[in-house]
Amino acid sequence: MNAAEEDQHPLDSASVVNAKKTLLELLGRAGVFHTEAEELIALVEAGAVVEAHREVRKVERDAPEGRGDLYGAGWRDGAQAVGDELDRIAERALRHALGPAVPARSPQTGREDVPRGHPPVGRVDVERAKVAVTPLYLAFTHVSDLDPEVSDDVLTAVLGTMSPAERAGYAGRLGEFAETRREELARLYAQYGPGSDIAIHGRYSLTHSPTSIAVLERLATAPSALRTEWEHAELPPVWLEGLANAWGAPAG
Repeated sequence: MNAAEEDQHPLDSASVVNAKKTLLELLGRAGVFHTEAEELIALVEAGAVVEAHREVRKVERDAPEGRGDLYGAGWRDGAQAVGDELDRIAERALRHALGPAVPARSPQTGREDVPRGHPPVGRVDVERAKVAVTPLYLAFTHVSDLDPEVSDDVLTAVLGTMSPAERAGYAGRLGEFAETRREELARLYAQYGPGSDIAIHGRYSLTHSPTSIAVLERLATAPSALRTEWEHAELPPVWLEGLANAWGAPAG
């Protein structure tokens, strides 16, 4: 790499490490434990590699025209080789971020070997879920003074149904759920949420909490596992039953 190329890429490894240490220091001053901060930063790093992998796959499909078949084949082979390596790096980065509980791919099938059970839900898991559910909830209704005071317990029960990898990708899953079930969600919050005629009915208290979006997603995809975690957390059964009734789904 010549001097001109170096000027175009000012971030050397020492500068990246310095930025990471600075961020860890700032998060520590804000009360975030070092291990939790490390996990968040590692997830961002893994995500950056995943995005780079997706960009390379786009390049693979867009070989320049007019250069001949041989050139196009070489372009695609080169892009595929880079993409495959980035895929392996992304998997290692994700396992580094989430720990050994993340399933590894079987060398025979290429599929993930799913571990038995799920590790405990951590504070970072809950905080990430909070950040994800709040804007989705506010897209359908407004903040309610009746928001249950056990939001962390509700989200812990929800996240307890998932593997670490599923928890890491839960924000995307929630966004997709809210988009594909938009009409049903709008109807539910209009009929049972803040401002509705039954707004103070205890059976539907959970509709006053942003966590209801997360519970509804689990009711639609993993109701039995949700009920198990709900009972383990000793949350009010009537909340789950009421929300399930409003959603038109069984409670377990």
